[in-house]
Amino acid sequence: MKKAFLLLADGTLFEGQAVGYEGSSIGEVVFNTGMAGYQEVLTDPSYYGQVVTMTYPLVGNYGINFEDYESRKSWVSGFIMREMCEYPSNWRCKHTLDEYLKMQKVVGLSGIDTRKLTRMLRNSGVMNGVIYTEGHEPDEETLARMKAYTVKDAVRAVSCTENKVYPAVGEAKYRIALFDFGVKYNIERELCRRGCEVVKVPGFTSAETVLAGGYDGVMLSNGPGDPAENVEIVENLRKLADSGIPIFGICLGHQLMSLAIGAETRKLKYGHRGVNHPVKDLDADRTYITSQNHGYAVVGETVDPAVARVRYVNLNDGTVEGVEHIGRPIFTVQYHPEVCPGPMDTSYLFDIFIQNIEKTKGGAQ
Repeated sequence: MKKAFLLLADGTLFEGQAVGYEGSSIGEVVFNTGMAGYQEVLTDPSYYGQVVTMTYPLVGNYGINFEDYESRKSWVSGFIMREMCEYPSNWRCKHTLDEYLKMQKVVGLSGIDTRKLTRMLRNSGVMNGVIYTEGHEPDEETLARMKAYTVKDAVRAVSCTENKVYPAVGEAKYRIALFDFGVKYNIERELCRRGCEVVKVPGFTSAETVLAGGYDGVMLSNGPGDPAENVEIVENLRKLADSGIPIFGICLGHQLMSLAIGAETRKLKYGHRGVNHPVKDLDADRTYITSQNHGYAVVGETVDPAVARVRYVNLNDGTVEGVEHIGRPIFTVQYHPEVCPGPMDTSYLFDIFIQNIEKTKGGAQ
């Protein structure tokens, strides 16, 4: 088996075994604490530009199936694990993890001390790195690019380029514009099973186009990158917020809508990536276990209390996990209610979105 390496921007070198595609790749090195869900991680567009380290020591034990994809391809820049299972056991398994990484041209690394790497990232913060297999050692130019690397134009890289319609399950009661900032399939499924015809639109679709499209509500998806760089999208969302149309935002959609009302975002030291993050609903005095994947957060002190209020907070570090707008049918959350860590603790948020649509339509009549 060939050797593979991870070289961090601070000069730390990890040596292990090559997995998946042979080559080299630059990215922001992050970690995910989930004990399962590696297929969803690999196909989540929010990981665009990132080399993902799985903290759970054994990865690949149930293989790759055709049902659990969250998008059309893998978006990670590299994949790191302590041990890869070469012989998965699951009745749905169609490929091994190694086979899938090869097909998706993802450079993988196994056999390193992922606990040490995770502790480094927790102490120092996420940092850039280059992952490479033996025979693809980085030259001086590659090292310079690695040190200067930032995730740029991420939404444009992962978003669709034309509208796509997903029919409702059963009778179509509502028509939803789903902004694709890097959407996961499960968001579409949750809406469709609630009687929504979902039209996935490119992330840079204008507010005027959406408002003229006969939609009952707007869904803002998850996605990768720095939310503050999406100036054009933020301006579109400001117009949509002023229109009175019901809006529900998740993850990047939450951050972008918060920017649209004048709040600020900041980069977290090492982000929230996993399926066991405790979030408290301040209104209900109840805590939920949530799935999360983000490196930026809304700064709570910058949310204008005359416009919106922070309703959900992270119990680990106190960061903002959700915002409810005042006098408008708009709410957003940082975590992922379409995922099932609890197993379905927060899927009720989609029902609230539907209720907001019904109230708005009733008021219009």
